[in-house]
Amino acid sequence: MPTKWVYRFDEVDLAEKKMKTWEGVRALLGGKGANLAEMTRIGVPVPPGFTITTEACNAYLAKKSKFPEGMWEQTLRALKATEAASGKKFGDPKNPLLVSCRSGSKFSMPGMMDTVLNIGLDDETAQGMIALTKNERFVYDAYRRLIQMYGTVVMGLEHRPFADALEAAKAKAGTIEDSKLSSADLKELVKTFKAIVKKHAGRDFPTDPIEQLRLATEAVFRSWNGKRAVDYRNAAKIAHNLGTAVNIVTMVFGNMGDDCATGVAMTRSGNTGEKAIEGDYLTNAQGEDVVAGIRLTKPIEELAKEMPKAYNEFAKICKRLEKHYRNMQDVEFTIERGKLWMLQTRDGKRTAQAEVRIAVDMAEEKLITQKEAVLRVKPEQVDFYLHPQFDAKAKKAATKVATGLNVSPGAAVGQIAFTADLAEKWAKEEKKQVIMVRPETGPSDVHGMLAANGILTSKGGRTSHAALVARQFGKPAVVGVAALDVDTDGHKMTVGGKVYKEGDWLSIDGTTGEVFTGQVPTVVPDLSDPYLSKLLGWADKSRRLQVWANADYPRDAERARKFGAQGIGLCRTEHMFFETERLPIVQQMILAETLSDKEAAAKQRDEALAKLLPFQRLEFEGLFRAMDGLPVIIRLIDPPMHEFLPSHDSLIQEVTELRITGKDAKKLAEKEKMLAAVEMMREANPMLGLRGVRLGIHIPELTKMQVRAIIEAACKCTKDGVDVHPEIMIPLTSHVNELKVQQTALEEVAQQVMKEQGTKVAYKFGTMIEIPRAALTAGEIAEYAQFFSFGTNDLTQTTFGISRDDAEKNFLVEYTDRKILPENPFASIDEDGVGKLMAMAVKDGRKTRPNLEIGICGEHGGDPQSVWFCHKIGLNYVSCSPYRIPIARLAAAQAALGSKNEDK
Repeated sequence: MPTKWVYRFDEVDLAEKKMKTWEGVRALLGGKGANLAEMTRIGVPVPPGFTITTEACNAYLAKKSKFPEGMWEQTLRALKATEAASGKKFGDPKNPLLVSCRSGSKFSMPGMMDTVLNIGLDDETAQGMIALTKNERFVYDAYRRLIQMYGTVVMGLEHRPFADALEAAKAKAGTIEDSKLSSADLKELVKTFKAIVKKHAGRDFPTDPIEQLRLATEAVFRSWNGKRAVDYRNAAKIAHNLGTAVNIVTMVFGNMGDDCATGVAMTRSGNTGEKAIEGDYLTNAQGEDVVAGIRLTKPIEELAKEMPKAYNEFAKICKRLEKHYRNMQDVEFTIERGKLWMLQTRDGKRTAQAEVRIAVDMAEEKLITQKEAVLRVKPEQVDFYLHPQFDAKAKKAATKVATGLNVSPGAAVGQIAFTADLAEKWAKEEKKQVIMVRPETGPSDVHGMLAANGILTSKGGRTSHAALVARQFGKPAVVGVAALDVDTDGHKMTVGGKVYKEGDWLSIDGTTGEVFTGQVPTVVPDLSDPYLSKLLGWADKSRRLQVWANADYPRDAERARKFGAQGIGLCRTEHMFFETERLPIVQQMILAETLSDKEAAAKQRDEALAKLLPFQRLEFEGLFRAMDGLPVIIRLIDPPMHEFLPSHDSLIQEVTELRITGKDAKKLAEKEKMLAAVEMMREANPMLGLRGVRLGIHIPELTKMQVRAIIEAACKCTKDGVDVHPEIMIPLTSHVNELKVQQTALEEVAQQVMKEQGTKVAYKFGTMIEIPRAALTAGEIAEYAQFFSFGTNDLTQTTFGISRDDAEKNFLVEYTDRKILPENPFASIDEDGVGKLMAMAVKDGRKTRPNLEIGICGEHGGDPQSVWFCHKIGLNYVSCSPYRIPIARLAAAQAALGSKNEDK
């Protein structure tokens, strides 16, 4: 049986029969084609048409731009069926059928691929349309649009000559609006556009409607591999092998007069999630006028007054589509002489805040379940939810220069770039902060939008290209700033009489729509949003994996607990040593190691440790109080001693300069002493040298002081009624004997302190698994360790044999770009290598100690993909930075519910 390449809108049942699932239908017909067919099936008014499948696109591209066998014949048969359904005939001068040719892949890619409208118009059919409609202006408006779109999309011509000719025609007519051009003006513009095609393409504009349709179909297929489409898929993580369908749809016209309109709307706010239709429309216009920002659009609410009957029908259809698809919909519509037609529906692009609110509201409206709401919000969207905001005081003092539409929330600060190429170059190559400023954006600007911190346009509405792309990728954006005059050729913009040039600083607030001059300071927002709190509460009911926090100070612990942390998974004690008043004491302790007199060295070291003890005890006490009733894992000192001393190179320079000047003998002696200590402690590879458990064994007094501080703080808090659960973590263990020696010595200190204090504290000793050998011998190590914590940063370095800092600077980006590595192993756990070691350690450790507590405290703890893996291998918790806690909570719930939320 020959392959079926083409499906009419009323043949969706056949597509379902072939593909078995609705996801399969979407993959075959593309999202747009599938939804046009589904709307047809449920009785929503959709113009007749058909879809050429994504399989045909892939076959065409594989055959080096040749249609697969039988496809074109099936297309012509489907065209005949469309003629019958519409009562019109393609290419007939007396009753012509006009069609649009639109792209549509499985996943929405707004504006990234090509569309051609009004196919079927030529000189003869134009006359037939005039006779039928009695509206010469409308026909020539449609005709000039076809030539322009066909020239740029199908024939690959530049937009500029057409745009210049249109501006010249408007100037000649004494108007700034396309809609004010007369039929004579448009008739002349058609001739001009044909001449542009002839001049730049070297051939006439094709007058055969069948040829128009065939070449337009090929152009849409080819646009799947266009640069902007590829860039968009890379950014959105959409597979490159899906292909695009082609939708051939009977044209309905919103530009036939004042009883016609066209618009784009969302069934709920794409910015806030509020349950209210939000969108833009224009009377006497075609669809591209709305999204391109060519004309000033009207808010959808005005349609209720201007065309109440059509609006009421539209509102009912919006409600019906939401109920049918169980999601917020982004719809396109046209009203032709009072008759409403739906041209598209799809799940609407929305901000992270809107996604959260819509999921919660729909669950409470019983459209979806609470579990579906949890699965619907991607963990990455919670990350976008934490976009910086302007500091309130700084914002109040800042100079506001304009206000526009607040289409994508968050604060952005950057230097002005007027082109997408420059925005990308500055952001990627020169590491500049960029605000991309354009009159309006189009598909060719996407790479710059993705690179920029924020987007600012002088034109466009809430459903403009800039708004849609910004919302999807979490870029703060302000659009439609009427006071802004953007001169891209002159690389400048003018607002309020002041000229801003490329490179000047701007600050934009996508939440309020405000634009400020200069750099306004930003702050990280709080997470008090009631919708997010409710969603995370639902998530917590579903997850098994606990979420702890990495926190070194009481203030971090308090913030972490506020965000939902169930414990502290990593307190890095060495960070406390870097405080200004403490660092000289630490250096005093280190310098004791350079003394030849052992008794003097011990005295100096003990004096320094005695000074450090109260500082450590106070910090630990603060942590225990902040985490009352929850576990706190405190890692003993980990880095090598040289990190607490000045750098070798800077000391060499200082000593050399002091010797040359000979002015300060005392300072020179101090610096020479410090240099000697640094040289004595220098190691070829310090990160694999004297650090972690090795340092504790080498200088046992140091870790004993830390354990004393921990237990003394725990005892004091216990006496005050605080419920403490200290867990002491020994880092960098590679051999069980290291742990045995260190832990035995520290256990004695803990017991001694509790005896001194007359108080019992339930504590644990455990170790970090961050060396491959530790993972391989986890069964032995678990004989002593009461808990494991995977230090995945170092475990990844030691498993791969690479330095993270050097690798990311020198070759890791190249490796991921060239797919030598599927992804950065420091961003997501390498499941095939590092992950195997982790799984082995979990299995062997629990063979020895069945109730062994195991978690992760590397940066992977806040990565959704890594959280999924940690759930899979049976960890008890993940620990991450406080601001990643909400993300980890949601990811852990989705792991428990069996979804990675990876739909691309």
